[in-house]
Amino acid sequence: MYTEAGLVRIAKRENNPKRNYLVVNRLQGKHIPVSPTKAFEMFDALAGQLKRAYPKETLLIIGFAETATAIGARLAAQTDSYYMQTTREQIPNVEYIYFSETHSHATEQKLVCNDLERLIGKIDRIVFAEDEVTTGNTILHMIQKLEERFPLKTRFSVASLLNGMDAEARERYAAKGIDLHFLVKTDHASYAEKAERFAEDGTYVLAKAGNLYASKQYVAGNYVNARRQTAGAEYTKACESLWAQIKDYICEAASQDILALGTEECMYPALYVGECLERLGNRVSCHATTRSPIAVSSENEYPLHTRYELESVYQDGRRTFLYDLRQYDKVILVTDAPQTQTKGIGTLVDALARCGNREIQIIWWR
Repeated sequence: MYTEAGLVRIAKRENNPKRNYLVVNRLQGKHIPVSPTKAFEMFDALAGQLKRAYPKETLLIIGFAETATAIGARLAAQTDSYYMQTTREQIPNVEYIYFSETHSHATEQKLVCNDLERLIGKIDRIVFAEDEVTTGNTILHMIQKLEERFPLKTRFSVASLLNGMDAEARERYAAKGIDLHFLVKTDHASYAEKAERFAEDGTYVLAKAGNLYASKQYVAGNYVNARRQTAGAEYTKACESLWAQIKDYICEAASQDILALGTEECMYPALYVGECLERLGNRVSCHATTRSPIAVSSENEYPLHTRYELESVYQDGRRTFLYDLRQYDKVILVTDAPQTQTKGIGTLVDALARCGNREIQIIWWR
């Protein structure tokens, strides 16, 4: 059903000597706007593999921040599993397990150790959810950290949309008894060279802190923080509650062109709200802000053409980015950022307004 040619687009990382290219999945809903229904259909195809492989096991799905948080949440929801995600944000009064993702722009990852301690004896298997696995080194490093901390006989698996591991890497995993599940096998041999061929001559926009009065704002309750241990069913129920709270506020209607936008690690709630809007008969696109600085190009075959540089809605002074905005009838921004970070939201509103968006509704999920 899914193929490398159908899903994979190669982009160029900005100033990253560790790996000059980035694999962009056009249906994932992170960098490229996509129908939320199409994104969920792809995630559900991967979830089907887990259902068939582990029908009697109790699973913990761990989604990798930031790109695979929605994937992991959807896998947990579809398999009725426990769920938590890694994070790069700070959570007060918790203990972390730290590990690194060396090829990434923001290398530090962490997982809340306190929650794992309460959960580890209840599960049969940990499944790491990723958008793509390339070498598998990050996950092996994380497994080593977990085994050092929790000397239990928990089994491990990996579920990714794409798998670019070579034969040697796959053999390492097989030797450790780690199962691999994926939709598409990718071949990275030509990716670096392909990325280098693209000119970095796209449009680069530095957004300014705009006037928040150009937006409407709503605070929704019953928030579940997926950076802490939850369950797929619980997280989905919270998203159902979110939709129930906001659907009248955002003037539910059919036949509108709508953008449902997430922020950094907060991707799944925006996709969920987007799918609800799509079911009403609207034309919905979903993507999210990101910490990844990606070069943009004017070339048609290149996946990203315009880059908006923003200030993070989670931390003052931190650069974040958004790609290929356009004008919509309505923009619904769903974020779990602190409501005090108005400068970051201001830059986001400015970027949206520059594209002609006039109806911008911000949902603060608390």
